[in-house]
Amino acid sequence: MGEFVRVEVAEAVATIRLDRPKVNALNTQVVAELGEAARAVDADPDVRAVVLYGGERVFVAGADIKEMAELPYARATGHARALQEALNAVARIGKPVVAAITGYALGGGLELALCADFRVAGESAKVGQPEIQLGVIPGAGGTQRLPRLIGPSRAKDLIFTGRHVGAEEALAIGLVDRVVPDDQVYAAATELVARYAGGPAVALRAAKEAIDAGLETDLATGLEIERLHFAGLFATEDQKNGMRSFVEEGPGKARFTGR
Repeated sequence: MGEFVRVEVAEAVATIRLDRPKVNALNTQVVAELGEAARAVDADPDVRAVVLYGGERVFVAGADIKEMAELPYARATGHARALQEALNAVARIGKPVVAAITGYALGGGLELALCADFRVAGESAKVGQPEIQLGVIPGAGGTQRLPRLIGPSRAKDLIFTGRHVGAEEALAIGLVDRVVPDDQVYAAATELVARYAGGPAVALRAAKEAIDAGLETDLATGLEIERLHFAGLFATEDQKNGMRSFVEEGPGKARFTGR
């Protein structure tokens, strides 16, 4: 457990909780702890789903600009690499992940949320990529994950202007998946991923990897990725239990072990 990032597990759902007052700004230490937390929950067999959460008031307001402002070019490249590596570790968590967005998710905060499979936002939440207003561009996935999610023209609008987007607009353009009252964000996010906690963990990981990898390639290669994951699942106990239960009891009654 780090100073600013901790992991809390309850009923197979892990919460990666960022807690760096006042706005969870992503400095070097937070980034390192975030990467460590992501790798830990990915490897923990007792964790079946994950919530990214910054607390009741703010998700992540962005990177620590004071830390970055005077970086020389040589150090800026390493800084961006470390940030990308940490967020890539979040994106590679082989379990369902939801970002519970309260308050601001700006810059690196939105880039972190984009690493999740789903995003739940509070009614007063604001999201955006304001880096252009600082004379730079997103450096932790914003120019790549955002257009893949909402399309290139909408992504360019947000990145070129740096404007903040309210929760309802974010929902309308597919940037978030659900909007709820501010005081219900964490509960709604937990409820969303808890439905997967009893599912076949190996198959869920395979489904996530097949979708994510397939989006980065052509259809023929994506179908081959799918075929190999599909066939590989016939080596699992969950496949045997799932199909046996279907034949003997009907659909939806299987009990999975995650093996």
